[in-house]
Amino acid sequence: MDMNTTSLHIKIEPSIKVKAQQTAGELGLSLSAVVKAFLREFIRTKRLSVGARDMPEIPNARTRRLLKQAEEDIQAGRTLSFKSGKDALDYLAREIENEKRATH
Repeated sequence: MDMNTTSLHIKIEPSIKVKAQQTAGELGLSLSAVVKAFLREFIRTKRLSVGARDMPEIPNARTRRLLKQAEEDIQAGRTLSFKSGKDALDYLAREIENEKRATH
């Protein structure tokens, strides 16, 4: 064992362990990698979020309207794309400057 790691022993029902290993394997992960990711997220957020993913994500009326508008804009070619974040910020800076000039 690497000097920079430690072991974590937990007691869990065998069927849960088997199902978790199968699910992790389907995603190309080890159960150890899944537990490490879960613990890192727990430390980062200081939250235990279980079960929230069991609820279906249903957009509200406003979100559905915005998604529909976005789809229409994409299909009509009313979109901008940038090669980098810097290009996007440069574009926004120019737009702000143009707006300032237009209002003065």
